Amino acid sequence: MVKSLAGLRRIVCGVSGGVDSAVSAYILKQKGYEVIGVFMKNWDEKDEVGQCMSDRDMEDAKFVCQHIGIPFQDVNFVKDYWNEVFSPFLKEYQNGNVPNPDIVCNRHIKFNVFQKYAMMQFSADAMATGHYARTSVGENLLLGDSSQGVRLLRAKDIWKDQTFFLSQISQQALRKVLFPLGELKKSEVKQIASEIGLQRIAKKKESMGICFVGKRDFPSFIGQYLEPKPGNIIHVETGEVVGTHQGIHHYTLGQKLIHVNHGRFGKCYIVDKNNITQDIIIAPGTNHPSLFNQEFFAKVPSWICEEPPGFSDGRVCRLQCRIQRIEASIPCTVSRCGEDQVIVTLEEPLRAITPGQYGVFYDGEECLGSGVITRRGPSLYELQQEKRTAQQ
Repeated sequence: MVKSLAGLRRIVCGVSGGVDSAVSAYILKQKGYEVIGVFMKNWDEKDEVGQCMSDRDMEDAKFVCQHIGIPFQDVNFVKDYWNEVFSPFLKEYQNGNVPNPDIVCNRHIKFNVFQKYAMMQFSADAMATGHYARTSVGENLLLGDSSQGVRLLRAKDIWKDQTFFLSQISQQALRKVLFPLGELKKSEVKQIASEIGLQRIAKKKESMGICFVGKRDFPSFIGQYLEPKPGNIIHVETGEVVGTHQGIHHYTLGQKLIHVNHGRFGKCYIVDKNNITQDIIIAPGTNHPSLFNQEFFAKVPSWICEEPPGFSDGRVCRLQCRIQRIEASIPCTVSRCGEDQVIVTLEEPLRAITPGQYGVFYDGEECLGSGVITRRGPSLYELQQEKRTAQQ
């Protein structure tokens, strides 16, 4: 076995059955590491034909490991996932919030429970995943300056960059992680897979959305776990009750509301939900000002490496923020607001800022960390109404 220049020997690579983790494992083996592929099972719900989707992925992961010549093992974290990810997910939905289970899974399962298992079970030097991200030390995990810490950096492929989903992992975890795809584009990854005989993995459709929902209709899925709580649908401008619904957990902010008799109002979109009254507030048009906010409050972020200069002193920090992975970073200011909150002011208003989601903060190419959004500031519509009232 070749010893790498980074001083690492044995790497456990999380293999999912997809092309990204497959190529990650292949790259590491080519560099001389002893690579062990481990498939992690987090969910055991059966699909309509009685075959668990994760079983199909596991077969693909096993095929990948056999093809590139590395050992394969699987591990079951269904109980951990239920307790740490799915149960909190249901609770948040019941309260009207919309959490991000992928971020929570990375923090509590992949880069905590799974990483510890990998290090102990296989006496590994580090863990690797197929995420599109980079770190400030690359493969030099054992040579990095511990006083400086390891920084999480955006991937070269800005369209596939996944630092958004990694924004809650700890510094301790990051010190023992490799991201082999950080310098590659998705097209290059697929090309590598095809060149080494993994064409069918390269052509495999990429998984999107919430992992445990799969191809199922989300309202039907969530309805299996949460009881109906009927409420009214209210028009934001007139205050009229224009319909009813069976539970705010079926809906999210910014969503187009269908099957509701809004008559003269045309196409309407959800601008707010009230978990106490169970009311849903709607507005006409996808760009109604009630859908846009320029401020929000969040829990004090979990800073991955170190907090921005002056943050603890109450100074205003100028950073960039993302609310959704697909959005570009927006310049913002962040400052403490009480013991456990920050107030974030965006350079420009964003549509459908949703409590329960994460505000992810950047300083250039570095992902600093993230905090859960607790509430929004006034919408542009509310500010317009206040201005009109003041002028009367």
